[in-house]
Amino acid sequence: MNHWQRELVASAIFVITYVLISSRQLKILPLNRPAAALLGAVLMIATGVMTPERAYRAINYDTLVLLLGMMLISAYLYLARFFEWAAELVLNYSQTPARLLLYVTLTSGILSALLVNDTICLLLTPLVVAVIRRGKLPLLPYLIALATSANIGSVATLVGNPQNMIIGHFSRISFLGFSRALLPAAIVGLAINFCILRLGFRKMLRETAIDRSVHAVPKLERGLFALVCVVFVSIFAGFVAGFNLAWTAMAGAVLVMVLARRDTHDVLKLVDWHLLVFFAALFIVVDGLSDTGLPDAIYWRLQPLFGSTAPAQAWNLAWFSVAGSNVFSNVPFVLVAANWIARFSEPLVMWKVLALATTFAGNLTIVGSVANMIVVESAREHLEVGFWDYARFGIPITILTTAAGVMLLLLLR
Repeated sequence: MNHWQRELVASAIFVITYVLISSRQLKILPLNRPAAALLGAVLMIATGVMTPERAYRAINYDTLVLLLGMMLISAYLYLARFFEWAAELVLNYSQTPARLLLYVTLTSGILSALLVNDTICLLLTPLVVAVIRRGKLPLLPYLIALATSANIGSVATLVGNPQNMIIGHFSRISFLGFSRALLPAAIVGLAINFCILRLGFRKMLRETAIDRSVHAVPKLERGLFALVCVVFVSIFAGFVAGFNLAWTAMAGAVLVMVLARRDTHDVLKLVDWHLLVFFAALFIVVDGLSDTGLPDAIYWRLQPLFGSTAPAQAWNLAWFSVAGSNVFSNVPFVLVAANWIARFSEPLVMWKVLALATTFAGNLTIVGSVANMIVVESAREHLEVGFWDYARFGIPITILTTAAGVMLLLLLR
């Protein structure tokens, strides 16, 4: 196979894979995202675009190990009934529906910065639904707050979402250096998010009241919770000290496994293995295309549009990333765009802009991020959230938080 044929085949496989990933399951080919990515990976090898050895090298194992470690920590928090306990406390301490909206925003944003946002949405959605129904309140404001806040809060750390983990690996930015730059953007973003939702749902929130019936707070397994907290603090100390992110997280997870004395089958069943398969296969598909040189050729065509100064490049990269993340999904876009960053005038700033824009882009539409889909699908029995129900809030949230975030990054650089 000559270079031209290889480029054509790789491009065709890439397009097929991302059509399947970006759209809902097709009737003629009912594949979910992990299966679609796996199909693309196998086609890359079967057609001769990549060898099996090259495919193995394409997988970023650090990202997968980091994801797995954080998922295991989340699983032990779930077994300790922390999420149920926290959700019930939030309801009991809320005085008004608006204050409850604030608490949901803060809880989702803070937890997503410390753990993976998709995992937080998976664990919190059924609990938030139960709490809101128990308080006899409308679900829509709180579901949107949960999803959008999880996306925004996750930008604050390298372990908040998968694309940040990938950026951390490629950029070699320190954990503390990344958070120092992105934490202010996350805080301002959460404030903007709450204000938009508070304003947009003002009538609905004003006309409802929390059912003040007394509900027992679920019993927290204090021993397991304390163990996880101690290990969790140790993990973050390791991150700040500059230790390898992936194996620091995995070491902490294994330490909890050893000391918790719980059936590990129950823990491993809570890991999102589908997500790990999805990313492993995606690395292969993107590298298969990158090896042809096509993404670099596209970048050289687009380079004049980005401008020559750091501010111009930051703004143009931000909006380009928002669009690209919604067309291709944020993780695939980051894997392709990572090859371009070194050519910008201030690569360190551009890595942070890429992280911010691809994360906040997830709030644009209901299909903009996996976190959104988890929330919507998990709550489907109780409320069908339509495309416009979400987008009329997601669009202004994305535009305003991205604009504010880029301004902060440029001011603090």
